[in-house]
Amino acid sequence: MLAARAFAPLPGCHATMPRVLFVEDDPEIGQLISSWLGRHDMEVLLETRGDRALARVEAEQPDLVLLDIMLPGQDGLSLCRDLRPRFAGPIVMLTSLDSDMNQILSLELGANDYILKTTPPSVLLARLRVQFRQQGQASQTTQPSPPPQRLQFGRLQIDGPARDVRLDGSSIPLSTADFDLLWELACHAGHILGREALFRSLRGRDYDGQDRSMDVAISRLRRKLGDDTSNPTRIKTVRQKGYLLVTHAWE
Repeated sequence: MLAARAFAPLPGCHATMPRVLFVEDDPEIGQLISSWLGRHDMEVLLETRGDRALARVEAEQPDLVLLDIMLPGQDGLSLCRDLRPRFAGPIVMLTSLDSDMNQILSLELGANDYILKTTPPSVLLARLRVQFRQQGQASQTTQPSPPPQRLQFGRLQIDGPARDVRLDGSSIPLSTADFDLLWELACHAGHILGREALFRSLRGRDYDGQDRSMDVAISRLRRKLGDDTSNPTRIKTVRQKGYLLVTHAWE
């Protein structure tokens, strides 16, 4: 059991305050652990019944769910199973059941960790911090960068939200399709875009190997942007590969 004697401050607390929903039916343990985590920069929300926990998670949106297994209304294992498809954050089991089978089952049902209540508070805190750290790293890895709003290559300026193109300060009128093609090339400036990629992103279909409409659109775009259609230097055709918007050609 977590002992009060071990409750001393630890260094290296989080700068932010993550929220933990702790589902525990023993009031003494609930208050003891909540107080300990609260003193180490975690906001703890207590729930004493398993059959109310899912609604609490959906309403409170915690960063981590800490679950006992032996709970009234719904046990922690079935609750973990029900939570996993609806909750993307870490689920940690905190239980007095020192059983390999329960630990294996918890992990298979979607729990991120299985911690015994006999674990020292400092170790519990460290393992929860690991979960927050891993969650933060996963979010940084998977979160896409925001799309650019405005692009500039020398004398060429492209305003995405306004759908405005200017060359040497003069507005270049473009159709919707021509602007979308230029924007796609500009977002990948310096890299070759194949016809297959352009057809999928702009037309929503695969390139059949025969359709020359993209070549026609590229030629039209070159004329509007003052590129030499017979010997283009700004939007080049790379043989058997695709098209390339040259970044330094607009100086």
